[in-house]
Amino acid sequence: MTRVRHPYLDHPAPLAFAHRGGAADGLENTAAAFRRADKAGYRYFETDVHATSDGRLVAFHDTTLDRVTDGRGSIAALPWNVVSRARVAGREPLPLFEDLLEEFPDARWNVDIKAERALAPLVGLIRRTGAWDRVCVGSFNENRVSRAQRLAGPRLATSFGTTGVLGLWLRARSLPAAVRRSAVCTQVPETQNGIRVVDHRFVRTAHALGLQVHVWTVNDRARMAALLDLGVDGIMTDHIDTLRTVLTERGAWA
Repeated sequence: MTRVRHPYLDHPAPLAFAHRGGAADGLENTAAAFRRADKAGYRYFETDVHATSDGRLVAFHDTTLDRVTDGRGSIAALPWNVVSRARVAGREPLPLFEDLLEEFPDARWNVDIKAERALAPLVGLIRRTGAWDRVCVGSFNENRVSRAQRLAGPRLATSFGTTGVLGLWLRARSLPAAVRRSAVCTQVPETQNGIRVVDHRFVRTAHALGLQVHVWTVNDRARMAALLDLGVDGIMTDHIDTLRTVLTERGAWA
């Protein structure tokens, strides 16, 4: 395990992340899902944010309501009073991220900024609530992460975007690559397009640069164990009971 570079990571590793609150039960990114994860002992939650047409910050993965709710349409094109009426799996409302921060004061949040218009409201919310130690911001879009850092300053914990991950992957193979040092962690899939991302070289290189390695989304207990054996610092899972069992059996459930 690597040293802690930000208070967000100040917790016994390996970190267990409830991906979208634990999406396996079909209630992803709902307060009900996060309550279940909280009751199970999770302290790290992963979620995504979009902004409604009137600037409310919603914890939700997709651009549109269509896949997991009984509503329809793009979140960015709808006001909160419409979005708030949609129900995940026909029963659970979409939460505002601000309400989740308030309801779970001991939780730390890994937040994927899914759309550009959500960036400024998220940084503003973190600043207004003083949640600097409780939120790590990430995005596939490297420029979006960089803009978040410029808006927020060094107090904001961030993970790499795709460009940073590529640089780290190349560096792990002794190939020339620049690696931005402002992030505190890299959050990656185990493989991407058939190419292995996380191996002993990747983990060793990240740790040498002072970065934690968090892997998503891992739902198989054998893969969880193999990654922990490699020395990864965190795992994100939809199957929160499985990950808790694996960590407990290893004496690593904090």
